[in-house]
Amino acid sequence: MVFAFGVLLFALGIGASIALHEAGHMWTAKALGMKVRRYYIGFGPKVFSFRRGETEYGLKAIPAGGFCDIAGMTAADELAPDEVDRAMYKQKPWKRIVVMSGGIAMNFLLGFVLIMVLAVGWGLPNNDTPPATALGLMSCTADQIDTNQLAECTGPGPAEQAGLQRGDVVTAVGGVPVDNWQQFQSETQKASGPTDFTIERDGQRLDVTVVPQQVTRYVTDTATGQKSERTVGAIGVGQDFYLPVQYNVLTAVPASLVYTGDIFVQTAHSLTEMPGKVVDLWHAVTGGERDLDTPISVVGASVIGGQVAERGLWEVFVGLLATLNFFLGIFNLLPLLPLDGGHIAVTIYEKIRNSIRRVRGLAAGGPVDYMKLMPITYVVVVLGGAYMLLTLTADIVNPIKLFP
Repeated sequence: MVFAFGVLLFALGIGASIALHEAGHMWTAKALGMKVRRYYIGFGPKVFSFRRGETEYGLKAIPAGGFCDIAGMTAADELAPDEVDRAMYKQKPWKRIVVMSGGIAMNFLLGFVLIMVLAVGWGLPNNDTPPATALGLMSCTADQIDTNQLAECTGPGPAEQAGLQRGDVVTAVGGVPVDNWQQFQSETQKASGPTDFTIERDGQRLDVTVVPQQVTRYVTDTATGQKSERTVGAIGVGQDFYLPVQYNVLTAVPASLVYTGDIFVQTAHSLTEMPGKVVDLWHAVTGGERDLDTPISVVGASVIGGQVAERGLWEVFVGLLATLNFFLGIFNLLPLLPLDGGHIAVTIYEKIRNSIRRVRGLAAGGPVDYMKLMPITYVVVVLGGAYMLLTLTADIVNPIKLFP
């Protein structure tokens, strides 16, 4: 029940993000004197609509987007007599850019507000990282059922029984120096009897003898990259991590700005990697293992929202919704039609072209003929649609599972 509620709530969050994106266009257009004919959430058959002033507001049956119909978005748009002077394409370039940026700004603003909620309510992740071989949470040890799940177990594990503590930094296992977590795991898995773990604790060097438990695990062969079932040593400990830092309303503002900057960089990097993920998505659709970093559709995002809600991880829920808004904003900045960034690029081109013509003593040129840009637009729409269909298929036949 909680899972279904989480899926529905996240889907509503996506719908609200889209609604506010379109509202950003509508509010800025109205404020700058343009006519907004229609403001609709969703696509497909109309569910209901009503009129307030000169704008028709409505809801459509498929909650997968929305639109804001501004009179004269291009010169090809047919205009009523009262719309001629208020047509968008006739407005000053800065006004057109403000309107096309209004939706993007709303996504960024909503994302920042959600980060603020996260900072005050649960805290923001600590960007500082512990030493690579610092010990974290400790538990019992168990056999691995499959590649993603361990069997149930109870009681303290070998590490805790031997007196190891969270924060201990391991420098050697059985006399073999270790510099990273992979080396630590590899040397621990080789151990089959009492083994000395050399650690640093509070500035002191200690040797702690631990008796690893022999368990069944899926181990990746470094030479072939293939996983196979093996009996290895385990002591029941994970890598350390720093807990989130919680803020009050005032201190949350600068912290949220810094964290938002980090998300911007990560999101932009993820966007550049999207074309290369086609192979991974196809691999997932055809029966391969689904990587956690493959793109997801609205359906996949909502399912992940349900997964984290089911486990009470509402801070992850809020963070995912914030990240989604930043992605929507950055994606719409791409200078490709029919995205907002494409319309902004056309407006900037017209401004630069007319500035050059003015210097040469020529009159301003006419508006860009969008019909000539339609072939490129169709290519973007077809490729984008195919990519969305691929991610949707992957989310249906091989969804991402954050938890075993």
